[in-house]
Amino acid sequence: MKRLYTITSLLIALLLIQGCETEPILFTGPYHVRFTTATETKRESFSKTIQLEVHLAAPAREQDVTIQYSIGGSARENIDYRIIGTRGSLTIPRGQYFGYLELQLINNSNNILRSQDVEFTLTSVSDAELAVGQGIGGIGKSFAYTILDDCVLGGYFYGTRGAFTIPLRDITITSQDCRNYRLSNWNINIFQFSDPLPLTFIDNDNNTLTIPEQEQPELPTELATIRGTGIVNPVSRQITLTITLVDFDDQPSFTFNLFPD
Repeated sequence: MKRLYTITSLLIALLLIQGCETEPILFTGPYHVRFTTATETKRESFSKTIQLEVHLAAPAREQDVTIQYSIGGSARENIDYRIIGTRGSLTIPRGQYFGYLELQLINNSNNILRSQDVEFTLTSVSDAELAVGQGIGGIGKSFAYTILDDCVLGGYFYGTRGAFTIPLRDITITSQDCRNYRLSNWNINIFQFSDPLPLTFIDNDNNTLTIPEQEQPELPTELATIRGTGIVNPVSRQITLTITLVDFDDQPSFTFNLFPD
């Protein structure tokens, strides 16, 4: 009797477990194309190619899917940004699920900080079985891209010390007022450790820079004081900085160059 009770209990438990299993939910439509996300923001000094992803919510197609789009907004084409590839059209290759609208921002910084928007709207698709946007409201049909103005010296840079050093990338210069700037890292083959060392500098409005005396928290307190000077090439935007380690013996100085990246 006890054995029968045990078997019965196991069968009931097995049925309960099976009843709690989540059945897979398969997307059955309506099939459509849409932007994967709806918004993005970058500063105009961002120099890499930007890809806005459009995806296919359907089984992969046997032919290329061509999608048409319109452009609107306050940003000026070929002044604030440029389209890479065929303007107004993008393609999801056959057998694939993603296509990309590519654009490049144009850095026309002038120390006037504003923002512009460019809006891309999917308008039609070559495959008659596919809708534009998801559902009745057309979710994902539009994408709003915000371009933030940057200061003249703001942006992404790579740094070098001498002709034979390996460039250090992913250096940024930022500012809230286009006069006082923050450099994310000046440790360009200067110390044996590779930790980033930030500093602040001032634009003197005459293509010269001042690094005011400041304490470097990442260095030992007794060796933390730095100061320096710099110059700017207004055409190439190359920045040359010279930093003096005030608390070190003989106050050594180091010069390095920053190039727009």
